[in-house]
Amino acid sequence: MTNEPPRSRAVFSTEDFGLLKEAVGAYVRQIAQEPRSSKFSNLYHRLGRLG
Repeated sequence: MTNEPPRSRAVFSTEDFGLLKEAVGAYVRQIAQEPRSSKFSNLYHRLGRLG
């Protein structure tokens, strides 16, 4: 018996990242003229590197 904490489980699956990227991409197109769209665009690209 060890005193190690239990392993954490992943919150999102690989497929989830694709779905999130699709949703964020649609939202980026919807708010394209707003200043905060660049933040969502960066998130879209980061999700692409993960999934």
